Amino acid sequence: MLKRFALAVSACCLVPAFALAQNIKVAHVYDKTGALEAYAKQTHIGLMMGLEYATGGKMEIAGRKIVVIEKDTQGKPDIGKAQLAAAYGDDKVDIAVGPTSSGVALAMLPVAEEYKKVLLVEPAVADSITGDKWNRYIFRTGRNSSQDAISNGYALGKKEGTYVATLAQDSAFGKDFVKAFKDAFAGSKGKLVFEEYAPMATNDFTASAQRLFDALKDRCDSAKDKTCRKIIFINWAGAGNPFKISDLDPKRYGIEIATGGNILPAMAAYKAFPGMEGATYYYHDIPKNPINKWLVEEHKKRYNGTPPDFFTAGGMAAGIALVEAFKKAGSTDTEKLIATMEGMSFETPKGKMIFRKEDHQALQSMFHFKIKVDPAVAWAIPELVDEVTIDEIKLPIRNRK
Repeated sequence: MLKRFALAVSACCLVPAFALAQNIKVAHVYDKTGALEAYAKQTHIGLMMGLEYATGGKMEIAGRKIVVIEKDTQGKPDIGKAQLAAAYGDDKVDIAVGPTSSGVALAMLPVAEEYKKVLLVEPAVADSITGDKWNRYIFRTGRNSSQDAISNGYALGKKEGTYVATLAQDSAFGKDFVKAFKDAFAGSKGKLVFEEYAPMATNDFTASAQRLFDALKDRCDSAKDKTCRKIIFINWAGAGNPFKISDLDPKRYGIEIATGGNILPAMAAYKAFPGMEGATYYYHDIPKNPINKWLVEEHKKRYNGTPPDFFTAGGMAAGIALVEAFKKAGSTDTEKLIATMEGMSFETPKGKMIFRKEDHQALQSMFHFKIKVDPAVAWAIPELVDEVTIDEIKLPIRNRK
């Protein structure tokens, strides 16, 4: 009898602890309200669809149900910090995802280190998140400012005679982008000649526009020189419409407007710029793979025929990454997750991503586009020019102090 009991105990102990444990708890700590609410809503939809897709609709791994707890940062760093601490400390979550704002994300990074729990950053983009403010508990599926900047530099800096001035927000998001853009342009054939920063709450861009025009107008004569190209590159998020500088007629100086990709409502403004070039993180018609096909079809079914947007794809990438990490680690233990995620390759709606071991930044392709205007479509269509691959984006490692 004792022998049979001992064998039974031995058998039970062979069952992995992962299968015996309770629910897998995931906190989505994001800017549910505030200036970036529209982006945050897309991310949450994508996250839930990513968890669904990666678990075959079961929302469980090895019999363990995935429970997602939502926390609202309100777009405020102090609240984001407190909400993440509550998720780790009070809710005992296994991992957290978020936030939307770079400023909020930077406040949250030390909390992950304090609680020794993974924070998967999506979609905050500031370079410093996986740069000089990084710690080993931080991973990011979202692209960073350098990936945005390098790919846009690739798209715009291919030819001699190209002069670019930037208009960006006076924030971590804006400044990190321009720093990376400047570095990228230094290795291109084009020249970055001026930087303009405006407060995030700016509505009147007249003064900024005049400084930008003055910086570019005499660089070359586009009417006589076919190699001459003068471009204002706009990097903006949230409220305000810097594209209204086109009302001040930059074309009289031969100046073009350029920018990267954005959410569909924001891209309605791009219809005023047919032929405009840039690089984007995602547009639903560009990637051709089974995951994106599923996302587009399911999103249209569930949301009145509307396609998934910029941040929906990012949220889905985060959801897929979480499931892949839990499956491959066979555990919710933080150290096992870190060991698994470092160097981990996984498929997303936009193609392959790889968590770089050195800084846990997801390496990924970007897409060089040219704007096409279709009267039947409410937004401008970024048609693919070419894919800027992981190998072509020479992404610096910026977490060395």
